[in-house]
Amino acid sequence: MFFFLSVMSCFSGDYNFCSECGNVLPLPGLSDTVTCPRCQFTIPINEFAGKVITSTVVFNSLEKSSVKEESEQDSELKGPVIDRRCSRCSKEGMVYHTRQMRSADEGQTVFYTCTHCRYQEKEDS
Repeated sequence: MFFFLSVMSCFSGDYNFCSECGNVLPLPGLSDTVTCPRCQFTIPINEFAGKVITSTVVFNSLEKSSVKEESEQDSELKGPVIDRRCSRCSKEGMVYHTRQMRSADEGQTVFYTCTHCRYQEKEDS
């Protein structure tokens, strides 16, 4: 019977996965079959006799994480830079971001931050 299943199945090799759809199989329980929760394909429990089924969970360490804490000043200067003259220092180049500050049927508020002196302006659109 197992030969027939392996000829008809799309996936093979690992007992952790369904040989029909590739979904992760539940661990064998008290019943005499293991049923795939996705496609309802059943495998007799005796197919798992003598097999060791293991799983691991790997967490990334904080040192290797790509998420870094940033200071509040650095977060002000993130975003696209546009050609807009600062009203305080008269230099070109301001970073902007938008927020919906008013009701949903009104325009967004645009916040500008000068890349040179960090002066902030806002514009309701």
